[in-house]
Amino acid sequence: MQQTPQSPEQQRAPVQIEPAERRYAEELAFLAAHDTGPRPPGWRLTPRAVVTFVVGSDGARLRLAAPVEGLPTALEITPKFVGDRGLVERSVVTLAGERGLLLVGEPGTAKSMLSELLAAAVSGSGALTVQGTAGTTEEHLRYGWNYALLLAKGPTPEALAPSPVLTALRTGRLARVEEITRCLPEVQDALVSILSDRRMAVPELAGQAGADGAATDDAGHILAAPGFNVIATANLRDRGVSEMSAALKRRFNFEVVPPIGDLDAEIALVRRQAGAALRRHGAETAVDDAVLEALITAFRDLRSGQTAEGWAVERPSTVMSTAEAVGVTTSLGLQTAYLGVSDPLSLVPGYLLGTVRKDEPADQAKLLAYWDGTVRHRAENGARLWRRLYELRHVLGDG
Repeated sequence: MQQTPQSPEQQRAPVQIEPAERRYAEELAFLAAHDTGPRPPGWRLTPRAVVTFVVGSDGARLRLAAPVEGLPTALEITPKFVGDRGLVERSVVTLAGERGLLLVGEPGTAKSMLSELLAAAVSGSGALTVQGTAGTTEEHLRYGWNYALLLAKGPTPEALAPSPVLTALRTGRLARVEEITRCLPEVQDALVSILSDRRMAVPELAGQAGADGAATDDAGHILAAPGFNVIATANLRDRGVSEMSAALKRRFNFEVVPPIGDLDAEIALVRRQAGAALRRHGAETAVDDAVLEALITAFRDLRSGQTAEGWAVERPSTVMSTAEAVGVTTSLGLQTAYLGVSDPLSLVPGYLLGTVRKDEPADQAKLLAYWDGTVRHRAENGARLWRRLYELRHVLGDG
């Protein structure tokens, strides 16, 4: 029996998480064909198209002026970042103006996702990334050497082992530095001259031509190609972080990424992302809408320290982020699908306890106080689901 040939899409090896440029390849190609306006040097899309890619087309189907082979004539661009459109627009303008962009905010507010989306839309890839840690060295931001080639041929362009930042600089793409404040200050400051002078000094290569057609000068500086820039992220409530120097701060425009303000928008985002995760795991199930609303409401109460009714709540040390909510919702769905749990609401207290105790085990007492206050009040007001949650208080122990 003759088999139908597989499309390139079907032939791709399965992966756990697709990079943004692969997951949204059709949208990126469509936007490149749809908006043919002026674009900054080195950019794949116009600034307006980058904003549309990130925040979506508001339910409208965009239409191409003329057919393009391999693309639909009309396409709705899905929203990917839930938040302030103005924040996205300012971020895009910052990058277009060749200023470094620093996204700051509490953990779990989608800073890394926004960084990846911007890099995919502007440069076609978000892969040129340095993950900041206490072990990050200057080599991770600048360059190292292939020591076998170094011994055989000396300091030549071929022996150079470029960092993601150097690769971005000489190819005109965006580099991402995640959690930059986890790097030591002297490592962070390796970016100061790169962002100021738009070049990287490699004195060992003085007088030699650059590799891969990169522009160089006689002093061994590799010059930035049009389109190069840096997007960095930093968490505001993490322990073990290093303060940025004033000189480095001046090289960045800061944008604060706040938690999602609207309950319905956060529920929709968690449902969408948890649903995608469950499909990746082969669990064709969905968490009940009422259970999901109760879970996200609890997260928001504990995150903000105040309920929608105006009742005060003790905030735990753990940041009750949207990302954590996606993880808990995914776990609820997996346990329901794989272990046959018939009452997913009964799992909520246990998962909330695990989340709250992540940073400070003593915060179990704060969750118990939330149960004895907010959950009990809602149960007494006749909310059936909250009454069931209050009956599950024993799952939390005695603190």
